[in-house]
Amino acid sequence: MKDKSVKEIKEIIESLEVNQYLSYIDILKDDERKSVKNLATKLAKKLDNIRREEERLEIINTFENEGYEKGYLYIGGIDEAGRGPLAGPVVASVVVFKKGTKIEGVNDSKKLSESKRDELFEVIKDQALDYGIGIVNNEEIDEFNILNATYMAMKKAVNCLKNTPDYLLIDAATIPGIDIDQKPIIKGDSKSISIAAASILAKVTRDSIMYHYDEVYPEYGFKSHKGYGTKEHYEAIEKHGITPIHRKSFLKNVL
Repeated sequence: MKDKSVKEIKEIIESLEVNQYLSYIDILKDDERKSVKNLATKLAKKLDNIRREEERLEIINTFENEGYEKGYLYIGGIDEAGRGPLAGPVVASVVVFKKGTKIEGVNDSKKLSESKRDELFEVIKDQALDYGIGIVNNEEIDEFNILNATYMAMKKAVNCLKNTPDYLLIDAATIPGIDIDQKPIIKGDSKSISIAAASILAKVTRDSIMYHYDEVYPEYGFKSHKGYGTKEHYEAIEKHGITPIHRKSFLKNVL
């Protein structure tokens, strides 16, 4: 490698397979050129990140693997988006993966950038054995309360599946009134791949709905706050009143 320019070495590094990283790190760090030593350091950091992600993906399959060990065959992960906002629906999703599925980057949707969520949204739908999305609007939230509306959205999502799961992993909840074994997991969206995937589908779906409402009601700023109770949102309500998509039960102190 010492007879190659830094530019040529960079091109070689970009074409490496992960299993080649270690041997090239050893070669590059012995080079007398500081710029090449820096490339070795960067490659080592990249390998560390890859290994950490591999370990994380192994860990977030733990609850699914426990389910398979108990004899369950069709395991769904459920999560929701939009319990807290003042406007718009609550959206739930369920995702069923093939045993041992690993998708790089899948994590709690709140930990991901919007562009990463959008990218993973398509990957998840492509790789899932099955998925469903349930939407409950603001009027139903007002009628049944947000907790019951969330359960309704989750049931709708399950009913969208091609096959009924025999085991559900749910982010910090147990759905009443369904005859399916369930396991609630605190912070499940960062501990279970199927719950994490469901959180992404629910979040991206709800955000797209709120982007639509931003076009219908541009003065409220739904594009930026997605209906949550920001200063901007409260000021818009005070100035313009409420819209047909606002949750009246969340705005009793304002109305």
